[in-house]
Amino acid sequence: MKSRSLIISAFAALLLTSVPAHAAVVTNISTPITLTVFVPCANGGAGEDIEVSGLLHVLISTTVDAKGGVHFSEQFNPQGVSGVGLTTGDKYNAIGLTRDDFSTTSSGVVQVTFINRFDMIGQGPGNNFSVHETEHITILPDGTVTVFFDNFSITCK
Repeated sequence: MKSRSLIISAFAALLLTSVPAHAAVVTNISTPITLTVFVPCANGGAGEDIEVSGLLHVLISTTVDAKGGVHFSEQFNPQGVSGVGLTTGDKYNAIGLTRDDFSTTSSGVVQVTFINRFDMIGQGPGNNFSVHETEHITILPDGTVTVFFDNFSITCK
């Protein structure tokens, strides 16, 4: 954990020295994706690979506030991503949101939050798959971690 906080602090220092005050950079694109997702509750509980494709919306922003704090955010969400089970041929839709937020104050306090919500929604009962995670860490300038949690769950329904 200590090495992770040192890496985050070093990243914050790099951003503070390389980005002029009040700079804002935003990237907002959609890009095609194709991937295979294993859904353990599909195929009557035997599981199966689902090949999905569609667009992935990507939104990234970096800002330096008036006091010298750095704020970085990236967000990814599927748009019209769907696919079929490679064993059963069942149809699925992929929905969700993955987001990373990093911020530091001019005094060196660092906060990082990671949120992931990913769902494969299948036909019929019992084959919907959800991954949910929320992680947060707050680190003081001396490297002391004052807040840390990681709530993670996987469900089939």
